[in-house]
Amino acid sequence: MNIYDINIIDKDGNSVSLNKYNGKVLLIVNTATECGFTPQYEPLMEIYNKYKSQGFEILDFPCNQFGHQAPGSADEISNFCTMHFGVNFPQFAKVEVNGENASQLFKYLKSVAPFSGFDMLQPMSKEMDMMLRNFDENYDKNPDIKWNFTKFLVDKNGKVVARFEPTDDMNKIDSAIANLL
Repeated sequence: MNIYDINIIDKDGNSVSLNKYNGKVLLIVNTATECGFTPQYEPLMEIYNKYKSQGFEILDFPCNQFGHQAPGSADEISNFCTMHFGVNFPQFAKVEVNGENASQLFKYLKSVAPFSGFDMLQPMSKEMDMMLRNFDENYDKNPDIKWNFTKFLVDKNGKVVARFEPTDDMNKIDSAIANLL
């Protein structure tokens, strides 16, 4: 399987082939509008504006699996993101990223870029680790997405080259994108 073989649903309910993005560098993100990490939309927009003319896209997938922090319809989520953060990168239908109902895209992403831990030098990493260990002492032993704003970096050939956790430094992500462009 290749990432370009996967179809996704856009925010209007239409099926879209990821092959549409063949030849572009992609940052695929599961998001939520009522999360402590929601302000990451601002640096994501800065990165998007910086690189979109060079063949870069951010693909935004709202997910309500973590603390029910993405309530509302696709239109409500899109309107919130546009009004509060000026988001103009592609946004898609709400998805599940873990469990038996996880979207095919996120099943694939986790299979090729499983969870490898938090960078404990980053702010919030210790808090995330403690919170997740309270729910599951062995949370770090599975490939699942741990929270909103997990990011997957895909090169121009459709290869997943990195996974970034929500606590990762945005400058590190910016640099990784620049290296692929």
